[in-house]
Amino acid sequence: MATLIRVDEVKEILGVKEAKAYKVIRQLNHELEEKGFLTVSGRIPLDYLKERFNLNDDGSM
Repeated sequence: MATLIRVDEVKEILGVKEAKAYKVIRQLNHELEEKGFLTVSGRIPLDYLKERFNLNDDGSM
């Protein structure tokens, strides 16, 4: 099962402010919807965030 993360976790992982974190979540959810996936507003799968930002499991690039 995919782990869905919220804005606070996106902020911490990416080191961005809240507004930017919400923008990232909206953009990534839009990408997933275009691929036919169901999404939850304000949350994003952790694995997809890592994939799109090329992050390792420890959060580094």
